[in-house]
Amino acid sequence: MTNQQEYIIGISGASGVIYSKKLFDALIEEGAKIHLVVSDEGKNILKYELGLTCSYFNKNGVTLHDNYKLNDILASGSFRHKGMVIIPASMGCIGRIASGISTDLIVRAADVALKEKFPLICVPRETPYNVVHLKNMLTLSEAGAIILPASPGFYHRPKSIDDISSFIVDRVLASLNVKKRFLSTWKPETN
Repeated sequence: MTNQQEYIIGISGASGVIYSKKLFDALIEEGAKIHLVVSDEGKNILKYELGLTCSYFNKNGVTLHDNYKLNDILASGSFRHKGMVIIPASMGCIGRIASGISTDLIVRAADVALKEKFPLICVPRETPYNVVHLKNMLTLSEAGAIILPASPGFYHRPKSIDDISSFIVDRVLASLNVKKRFLSTWKPETN
């Protein structure tokens, strides 16, 4: 039986862990069960950008998984969930998923999500993209993943970094069909 609010979050080695934290907090607030996998470089970036360690994520309903343990439950298609988000997704991680090279648990869990037709959302923060990046993202999109670049809009008139990150996380939540939202539906102004 599928747990209606069970998600996997992967934090790879790319800048933009503010998005990871905000998504994590939003899903916890919704009462979701979270399976978290953080790469070594992801741990370094958490510390550098936010001053956090993985102990921040030690909360009820959260299971921290070892990124090097490929015989983990997340590596099996028998583990049912509502979606996986790699946020931020480094270009190396995207390339390994696109190539089917499961060198760690984040990539293997993403591979399983694709083969089992679970939602897989990759949030690349890299810019600009080169041709290899674009081809890898196209490969993932054709395989069923959602490529959701960390490219915020500004029509909601953000006043802080938190507001800017809310834009991206709101899109992730919408893609997962999670009710919690940070932004209201945009409506054009009328004069």
